[in-house]
Amino acid sequence: MSWVRAGQGLVGWGEAARFEAHGPDRFAEVDRWWRDYVAGVDVHNELGVPGTGPTAFVSMAFADEPGHSVLIVPEVVIGQRDGVSWVTEIGRSAVTRPLAKPVRRPKRVHYTEGELTVDGYRDAVRAAVTRMKAGELGKVVLAHDVLATTDGPIDVRFLLRELAARYPNCWAYAVDGLIGATPELLLRRTGQVVSSRVLAGTTWPRPGVSDDDLAAALLGSRKDQDEHAYAVASLADTLRPFCATMTVDEQPSVLRLHNVLHLSSEVGGILDRETSLLRLSEAVHPTAAVGGTPRQLAIPLIRELEGMDRGRYAGPIGWIDGNGDGEMGVALRCAKVDGSTARLFAGCGIVADSDPDTEVREAAAKLVPMREALEGADRS
Repeated sequence: MSWVRAGQGLVGWGEAARFEAHGPDRFAEVDRWWRDYVAGVDVHNELGVPGTGPTAFVSMAFADEPGHSVLIVPEVVIGQRDGVSWVTEIGRSAVTRPLAKPVRRPKRVHYTEGELTVDGYRDAVRAAVTRMKAGELGKVVLAHDVLATTDGPIDVRFLLRELAARYPNCWAYAVDGLIGATPELLLRRTGQVVSSRVLAGTTWPRPGVSDDDLAAALLGSRKDQDEHAYAVASLADTLRPFCATMTVDEQPSVLRLHNVLHLSSEVGGILDRETSLLRLSEAVHPTAAVGGTPRQLAIPLIRELEGMDRGRYAGPIGWIDGNGDGEMGVALRCAKVDGSTARLFAGCGIVADSDPDTEVREAAAKLVPMREALEGADRS
């Protein structure tokens, strides 16, 4: 298990405890189970900072149905932040030991269409644009998948190493077979302080076009600005009832990554009551960055047009400690790994001005992180 950005974060192994939940009440069930578990643990914690003491890795389903979600308490957690490192052992049998097997790189990777083909995705985007031009809704986020098969079992450690090296400004994560590097922080809670990094509106490198020109075009794009505004408003509006005060960036900036550029805004607040990270995540998920606007119309449309189960793709993923603090990202730029097979996901925000062919190319750009990680491509 992993949640690491720029060399800081948490990694864990072993399984001291596990809880799975399904359906629309999954957040409440996981939160309740975690509170009961923490209440029964005898804790010896010399640091008392977030991420120490009893800590669990969490991965929540995107949709209510089937809604399969998981919380795992590792036997061993190693943390590092702001020059401080620590080891947490959970259970009498926990032993801090290195993993002896060498990291294995796949020799061959073969790609095939997933449940929703590229042509099917293009058709879904076209249908969504028609619905939005008719005034049914303002935005919907549609995704498709690709299957990758390798010559042997995929080594999660290899993927994490590649992702962390290529995307140091993203959170490299691994929870119960869902592996990725997300640039989007859904929520961080530290005491009464909460914060979020909202991303929506995307462009990608093109031959002969500088990053500065791409960034300027992104900032000047009405389509991308509208898409971004929907995402920021949905996050702020759902978080505001829990906060005494809030701050929202007046204008987005540009986050530059290896494969894409995003419009980015920071949202922060001070909680006015004791609310765990899991319950806050339930309130804000899914934001318009991964669902759409209005939410109650976008989510059924996703199910109708995609025709596939996203699983935990685009759901909240991260860690939580015994005080209810932690970090939850949005499970993007990821793959569900099972043996020698990886199911890769990529999605795009669709508005009335979207062009289906352009959205197909954007989704392909968002598949690059996992494809490069699987292939171990030249990082230069």
